[in-house]
Amino acid sequence: MPKYKICVYTICRNEEKFVDRWMDSMSEADMVIVTDTGSEDETVKKLRERGAVVYEEKVDPWRFDTARNIAMDHVPDDADICVSADLDEIFDPGWRDKLEKAWQPEHTRASYWFSWAPETEGIPNRFFSMEKIHRRRDFRWIHPVHEILEYSGDDPDNIVYIDDIFLRHYPDTDKSRYQYLPLLELSSRENPQDDRTMFWLGREYAFAGLNDKAIDTLEKHLKLENAVWDEERSASMRYIALIHKADKNYDQAKSWLFRAVAECRRAREPWFELAALGYKQNDWPLTFYAVHSALAITQSTNSYLVEPKAWGYHLYDLGAIACYHLDMYEKALEYADEACSVYPDNKRLIRNRELIAAKLSQDPK
Repeated sequence: MPKYKICVYTICRNEEKFVDRWMDSMSEADMVIVTDTGSEDETVKKLRERGAVVYEEKVDPWRFDTARNIAMDHVPDDADICVSADLDEIFDPGWRDKLEKAWQPEHTRASYWFSWAPETEGIPNRFFSMEKIHRRRDFRWIHPVHEILEYSGDDPDNIVYIDDIFLRHYPDTDKSRYQYLPLLELSSRENPQDDRTMFWLGREYAFAGLNDKAIDTLEKHLKLENAVWDEERSASMRYIALIHKADKNYDQAKSWLFRAVAECRRAREPWFELAALGYKQNDWPLTFYAVHSALAITQSTNSYLVEPKAWGYHLYDLGAIACYHLDMYEKALEYADEACSVYPDNKRLIRNRELIAAKLSQDPK
């Protein structure tokens, strides 16, 4: 017999193609409640046919926190555990049983693993912790975008960490990010001292190619007194460097990347970008040094800032190329072997390895 009443809730709009897969995953809950914010396809019809309770609401002006709070308000008061999961996210089977075994009445929310996107050839998945499972009372969503759950209870915010629950995201590549930038600008005006919002806004400017605004905003992030998370500060420096690299200001890019390395020595990502910068400039000593330094970091931080390319075949590939140009053929072959083991079907990697092996056999040393 179930120990707790568990309710999944979410918001959606025009997501009919995800309904069956999502409902299959969420059917382990006692109730599935969806707030549709204006679908023009068969999303609402299909959800109701699959047993979801669907409310149709208009949110104007649009904000994700407002929409999610409306959705949460539809959850019955007698629910013990609320689970927020979007229609492009699915749990691995058996999640309910694992949640019930770990959850105790004193817990306020649960932390579990979130997978950002499916694994691609030679590039590992990105996993980081997520905390969108929570008790029914004392929580509200805040921030217009990149919204988070804020706790307001009198008792301690008691998080249970569940290592064997995985929520996997299958992003809809057809969806535009057009809403994100104006909502992040709004969020920054509402929360001018919020370091996370400032970082996200600067990063979004970079994604949009608004380079001057991106650099200005990321530098503001670095100046905030509460911007103390070293990994996020390092990421701000890394994005500034990438903008300079795109503008061919290579000396500035290199300077910012070394600052990023110094800011967070446990992050592999700035070393990876230094290796890529060295490759761009045919600076093989820099490329080799950065590859060697990056590979010395063997444990991912498992934060949302992890870049999968820094953990796939790319570093070995860059190392092989750099060592080849430095006449370090044995080391080049070692890196080439590693690259091929990570991505065995990549024809370019195979050809490079064959070229290195041939050169090594001819090398009188």
